[in-house]
Amino acid sequence: MKFEEKKFNIPKLKGISAKTIEEHLKLYSGYVKHTNFIEEKIAELMQDSEKNSYALGEVQRRFGFEYNGMRNHEIYFESLSGGSSEISKDSELYKSMTYLWGSFENWLNQFKTIALTRGIGWAMLYFDRKEQKLLNTWVDEQHLGQLQDCTLVLGLDMWEHSYVADYQPSGKKQYIEDFFTNLNWLKIEENLDNAK
Repeated sequence: MKFEEKKFNIPKLKGISAKTIEEHLKLYSGYVKHTNFIEEKIAELMQDSEKNSYALGEVQRRFGFEYNGMRNHEIYFESLSGGSSEISKDSELYKSMTYLWGSFENWLNQFKTIALTRGIGWAMLYFDRKEQKLLNTWVDEQHLGQLQDCTLVLGLDMWEHSYVADYQPSGKKQYIEDFFTNLNWLKIEENLDNAK
């Protein structure tokens, strides 16, 4: 069964242009296509796994990059879909953030600081199913550093393709601010509910 490209209902956004979203969605489409292609290639190479062991190892490494790129972008684009909304102070997400970080503002400041990490990568909010708690982290590359047995609740793409055309490299901080202005918190709250 092939992975299907999802469609997103992304309205006009503050700061992030329609052109940037259009180009970014093409990148996402490529992740879906390459994930499917690699699965097909693995099946083909497995017909003589001994002869193709080196090639199998290489495409298996690539699979994690493409697959995680696909899933991370689905969380990212879904969070910008349907129009922006504020976080509900009655939500489990808000209450968990307040409990773990002392306040929602403390969580937000920490997350924004993580997003300003030098280099390319993702600022991530995960739900750790084993410990039943939220975790913030930075992930450099999609196939390395994702947290084991955790579900992605919020992902902020900090690869340059997500912001540089609209903000230039020096505008990273404004991109982060605009991302949260455009964020649909109902989707993030739903991601947490689904993670449980």
